[in-house]
Amino acid sequence: MQTLAGNVPVDLVLLGLVAAFLVLRLRSILGKRTGLERPAVPPAAGMRPSGPIIEARAEPITPTVDRRLPDPTSAAGITLGRLRERERGFEPLAFLAQAEASFRRIVQAFAEGDRSVLKAGLTADAYAAFEQAIAARETAGETQRSEIKAITQAQITDASLVEENAVWRAALEVRFVSDQISVLIGRDGLPVSGADAVTELADIWTFERWIGGPRQEAGAAPWRLAVARSA
Repeated sequence: MQTLAGNVPVDLVLLGLVAAFLVLRLRSILGKRTGLERPAVPPAAGMRPSGPIIEARAEPITPTVDRRLPDPTSAAGITLGRLRERERGFEPLAFLAQAEASFRRIVQAFAEGDRSVLKAGLTADAYAAFEQAIAARETAGETQRSEIKAITQAQITDASLVEENAVWRAALEVRFVSDQISVLIGRDGLPVSGADAVTELADIWTFERWIGGPRQEAGAAPWRLAVARSA
């Protein structure tokens, strides 16, 4: 066996160099985690990985929504108390759960251009703005891709209760923080705006409801979106 200075076998040196090369090669292919990457998505139901099956029964984790209410002594908190007096069945946390469902439904309907769903869930003024945006998108030959991966936070940030001709109009402002894929695709198939990757977005939506009187339209959602803007 040949040796180098210090009586180190040549074969061992060659093996060490080959091992070092393979490590560098794998690292360049697989990359390195930065700490900002999303966890790997588990295989879809019915799909089985190749190779031997190991006893691993981990279930996908659904993030819990962080629902927040205003301080009861704040202006918004006091208004919520007045609203509960006017409408005995009103519960702020239950409202937030309904608002989250509306958020998902409206975002998806806007992306698909589903005017019937939007008309039922929006006030007349909000629907007119959404419909105008959809029409402009259709004229330009653009398509919207939106997918809500998770709603991580829903918070009532403001509230108002105003009497108009013996009918009360309640308005609740909600701040949503969500993980979304939202990208606008042009006629040529290239992105116009947004990103084809999961991005954390913050939105502030204001929902309205008439309490008492015949102001609520048949078939309309109990709480309808009146204003939507980015936070």
